[in-house]
Amino acid sequence: MNPTGEGAPGSPQDATGCLWVIATPLGNLGDLSDRARATIAACDLIACEDTRVTGGLLRHLNLTKPMIAYHDHNEKELSAQLADKIAAGAQVALISDAGTPSISDPGFRLTRECRKRGLLITPIPGPSAIITLLSASGLPTNSFRYVGFLAPKNAARVRFLESIRTAEETIVLYESCHRIGDFLEEMLELLGPTRVVCVGRELTKLHETIRTGPLGELVPKIKSGSLKGEFTVAIAPADFTL
Repeated sequence: MNPTGEGAPGSPQDATGCLWVIATPLGNLGDLSDRARATIAACDLIACEDTRVTGGLLRHLNLTKPMIAYHDHNEKELSAQLADKIAAGAQVALISDAGTPSISDPGFRLTRECRKRGLLITPIPGPSAIITLLSASGLPTNSFRYVGFLAPKNAARVRFLESIRTAEETIVLYESCHRIGDFLEEMLELLGPTRVVCVGRELTKLHETIRTGPLGELVPKIKSGSLKGEFTVAIAPADFTL
């Protein structure tokens, strides 16, 4: 079986040792690609953010695989150990709880360690919340800047918003459900009611909502609904209008 397709790097059965960076669904399990399924099935070990979450994915796939928790608190120590396994010929799958590893999720240190050693790394592309939102936002995507999660402290968030008042590209970020309400109010105050923003909640999940509009109209609508779940926000360039 060759899950990678014609012209792509070989499957886990073909390679001598490889780190497979595998994107997994944001919520809808139907978004997992056939290539990702086949690669997970063929790997020797799964390094995952949370073994409970990945365990649920494996049950959905009717698979049993060795797993090791690889997260923010241990990735520095584990990166060398996992790279040693890959150097010895192991097929290691890197998986985060949802979306693409290393994009505001663990993975950077492991991929860096493998690059330093000249080890093979093969990405299996798939879901990413920032690309999912941008594709449906109606905002310019010819140039955008991704800034991850903002700092939780108010002063740092205010400085960030002041720095993008005249931004010429779309800004994309993640925000916690615990802070999204305050962040919407901060954007309204510092960027003004006419600044166009797109807010996505629970992307690909049962209660998905995507709203685009000027902050003056958008903030009351969003705050009147549920603020539970995971949020992705895209802020249009300063001169953009719908």
